[in-house]
Amino acid sequence: YYKLNMNYKIDNLQYCNWTREVFKYNREANLDAVHVTIVYHEDFDELLLEIKKWEKLFLENSDLIFPAKNFKDIEKAHLEKKTAIFFGFQNCSPIEDDINLVEKIHSIGCRFMQLTYNNQSLLATGCYEKIDSGVTNFGKEVIKEMNRVGIVIDMSHSAEKSTFDAIEISEKPIAITHANPSFWHPAKRNKSNELLKTLSQSGGILGLSLYPHHLKENSNCTLESFCEMVAKTAEIMGVDKIGIGSDLCLNQPDSIVEWMRNGTWSKSKNYGEGSKNKPGFPKQPNWFEDARGFSNLESGLKRIGFSENETNGILGNNWYKFYKTI
Repeated sequence: YYKLNMNYKIDNLQYCNWTREVFKYNREANLDAVHVTIVYHEDFDELLLEIKKWEKLFLENSDLIFPAKNFKDIEKAHLEKKTAIFFGFQNCSPIEDDINLVEKIHSIGCRFMQLTYNNQSLLATGCYEKIDSGVTNFGKEVIKEMNRVGIVIDMSHSAEKSTFDAIEISEKPIAITHANPSFWHPAKRNKSNELLKTLSQSGGILGLSLYPHHLKENSNCTLESFCEMVAKTAEIMGVDKIGIGSDLCLNQPDSIVEWMRNGTWSKSKNYGEGSKNKPGFPKQPNWFEDARGFSNLESGLKRIGFSENETNGILGNNWYKFYKTI
């Protein structure tokens, strides 16, 4: 009975410049779990270096965080008043062109992997490509293998046909960990109503993003506008199929944005997501400057008409249930 009535708080995507201060913010927000991006364009060897950095962070901040593998770690974090850290990749580069590396990345902690980040990958098409050819032959095999070992397929930065393909091919529900509906704000990364319906019907889940380029009015987006969007998205998908994937990038230098957009494949500055007129990281809305903004979300969602139960679902319980089924 006790477990059934637990209220978990989960942010299912952050990419911060990790320091003790940021882990404290997450604890002050009572976050039981955070899915953190540890890779964008790194290959397998570079991934191992990132894991080493995290081992040090876990050691130095063991009173605040610990590495997590499954939903039981969310329960443990809740009881111990710590934050469970789940690793995810925003691209498939660490598996290179080797299907055997899927099992390997799972064994060292990866629990979410995007099939692509903005561009065409060996697995699928990103949302910035002109032609969306869908999931590739290699992609189909990787999806099967991800299903088998227990890595969630994430299509946050993928193009539409590729995302429909992934939903159809995957035997397990997929996730879009950080994006918003395009009816509210037409960013290339945001998703169509039709896609969101299909995602929901397949048991998948959407993490709503607080990254200003994905918000109506960007950094000036109001809490009310965001919560109205959540209410409309709940009408499309069902209130139990949405959560938060804030895409918080606290304390990151602007050079990191260039790395995210350009990777190792382009020499031009600011290609892609922010484009040339949006260099650097945008300013967060004043009601969500860091994870402590979860309390503003809670009051905003209740004000717009969500019940206590529904609000708790959006702020974490829905992700917890998703982790449990996966």
